[in-house]
Amino acid sequence: MMPEISEMVSVPAGHVTLGGDFFVPAQARAMVLSAHGIDSSRHSTRTRSVAAELRAAGLGTLALDLLSEHEDRGDAVTAQQPFDVELLGRRVVAGADWLKIQPDSRALPIVLCGTGTEAAAVLQAAAELPDRVLSAVVWGGRPDLAGAALGRIQVPVLLIAGGRDPGVQRLTEDAAQQLGAPHSVRVVPEATRLFQEPGTLEQVVAMIKEWCDDRLSAR
Repeated sequence: MMPEISEMVSVPAGHVTLGGDFFVPAQARAMVLSAHGIDSSRHSTRTRSVAAELRAAGLGTLALDLLSEHEDRGDAVTAQQPFDVELLGRRVVAGADWLKIQPDSRALPIVLCGTGTEAAAVLQAAAELPDRVLSAVVWGGRPDLAGAALGRIQVPVLLIAGGRDPGVQRLTEDAAQQLGAPHSVRVVPEATRLFQEPGTLEQVVAMIKEWCDDRLSAR
């Protein structure tokens, strides 16, 4: 049995280096690459809680910042960086490429995951990685911002929306209609966009675990 891996890592992405938290449980079945740094933080209690639940289900995690430390300071030069979805998508691709060269994760299938603006970046990356990722999951985000990339995605996609945020739910359903790949739209009835209501984040995690189980069983 391989020992559990827990490391803070640096991931090269073009001209920048991205920070990440890399965890691989013993007997991991897959890796979940979760994108952060704009609408979510890899250091938040919520992010760490979700990652812990996924690891308990046998899923490794790479929580990856899509902004470098310099960009995250938000100076005038990089102020528009958070909204460059194509750039952020390339950085998700860099994270997936990094996982595929690490001895502890290279043999494991990858599921991309993101919320907020990061959701669009995840879908951009999924369109570029048809043979290197198992699936993509987005929740509480703006999948519509992925634009034309939606029609190029070939891997299965799970989209989760809050039932008390009709605007985002509508955008999520509109994005789903542009997908040619197998997909599912799930709604958490009591949730707003950030899934801060009691019990709603737990429902999201349960949906992600079920989705990953189904995709792994179908391989």
